[in-house]
Amino acid sequence: QVQLVESGGGLLQPGGSLRLSCEASGFTFSHFYMNWVRQAPGKGLEWVGGINSDGEYTRYADSALGRFTISRDNTKNTLYLHMTNLKPEDTAVYYCKADIWGKAYRGQGTQVTVSP
Repeated sequence: QVQLVESGGGLLQPGGSLRLSCEASGFTFSHFYMNWVRQAPGKGLEWVGGINSDGEYTRYADSALGRFTISRDNTKNTLYLHMTNLKPEDTAVYYCKADIWGKAYRGQGTQVTVSP
């Protein structure tokens, strides 16, 4: 079955950097567009950005543009989110998300907390 396992979250100060990973299994990872989404406390899911199947094209939400970079390694079935210049408003649970044959999948998430 489809499994997505996020890791790499943590507690850090404003201005810091962090790299999140998402290991995928149970489907042909290299065939699918992948997304990162996040959920801040008390708020709904927010799309952060996405990357096409071969990693050539990326798109970002305005809140992530210029600070976050999405990449993937199809040989390792792994998706990455490199975040820089983190702000307190980036505090959220971060999920990788895949839409596979009309069904949305995401993992258990990894917590990122940005606090002075």
